[in-house]
Amino acid sequence: MNRVIQFGEKAEGYNIPVLNEREIRAAAGILFLFMLIALMLILFNGNFILIKYTIIVFLTDFLIRVFINPKFSPTLIIGRLIVRNQVPEYVGAQQKKFAWIIGIVLATVMFILMVVVNSFSIITGIICLICLIFLFFESAFGICLGCKFYSMFYKEKAQHCPGEICDVKSRHDIQKTSVTQLLIVLGLIGYIFLTAFLFNDTFSKKPHALFGTESNNSPADGSTP
Repeated sequence: MNRVIQFGEKAEGYNIPVLNEREIRAAAGILFLFMLIALMLILFNGNFILIKYTIIVFLTDFLIRVFINPKFSPTLIIGRLIVRNQVPEYVGAQQKKFAWIIGIVLATVMFILMVVVNSFSIITGIICLICLIFLFFESAFGICLGCKFYSMFYKEKAQHCPGEICDVKSRHDIQKTSVTQLLIVLGLIGYIFLTAFLFNDTFSKKPHALFGTESNNSPADGSTP
């Protein structure tokens, strides 16, 4: 029973249970993709079907991770298959468990409000946005935002964080950002605004079919025949 219900796995050279950050990031990317598509369907078509299924899968998956075993989580299994040829990046399991408990709380509220009560509100919108931000930071940057709150509730220091960000150390030269690089980023932002100001009217025009395959049953001026 202990082998089935446990959190984290043993790895050589680590004195605490650990998880593979690479498969966690892959699983976060999968959930982020489905949540983003579901959100787009709501915003543009008013279709809430996919988000309800996604909430059920999200909640079930996280319940398995926390209360049974992360290695039986469907999305983590898929993530493991995707990154199976990559060298594992071990991270402490305890702070991940805390972060996933936060996910369970958010998903439970969403499940009650959207699936059981069949409603939507500013509450569900904010929670959905929070989940998207958490998943995006995990999948894109390897930053576990939920893990950031671990030290606020537990006295012991989190160990083996992704990228060893828990350890205070000086940055390598390749990690440092110069004033010139920051100015380049600001220049890009200004360039985007300038482009939008100069070409917004042109970009707003509907593109025409390059090969003339699009049917056009109405006059070019849009008037009714």
